[in-house]
Amino acid sequence: EVHLVEFGGGSVQPGGSLRLSCVASGFVFSDYSMTWARQAPGKGVEWVSSIDTNGGFTMYKDSVKGRFTISRDNAKNTVYLQMNSLKSEDTGLYYCRTTLRGTRILGQGTQVTVSS
Repeated sequence: EVHLVEFGGGSVQPGGSLRLSCVASGFVFSDYSMTWARQAPGKGVEWVSSIDTNGGFTMYKDSVKGRFTISRDNAKNTVYLQMNSLKSEDTGLYYCRTTLRGTRILGQGTQVTVSS
C-alpha cells in the first residue's frame, strides 16, 4: 500500500526555520518526482516546490525562492523541505505528493504556523 507521511511541522516566529520530511513507502521512490504543496487557512492548495527523481532539478514557487530548499534521499525514501526566513504567509498545512500511474497520492500533511 502506498503511503506518504510528513513530519516536522510546528509553530515558529517570523524569521525562523523548519525542516519538513516526507517518508514514502509502497512504491519505488527513486522512480518518481516529488512535490511539496500547502494549504493556507480558508484557501486552496497551492504548489510550493518540486524535485525530479535524482534531485538534479528543482522548482520553486516565486514567493519561496531563496528561502526554501527541496531535497531528497532516495536511500531513505524521503523528501525534505528546508524552510528558512519564514513569514506569516507561509502558514498552512504542508503536504508532500506524487503521481503514480495517473493517480495523485497525498500525505496527511503537517501543520506549519508562523506567528509572533
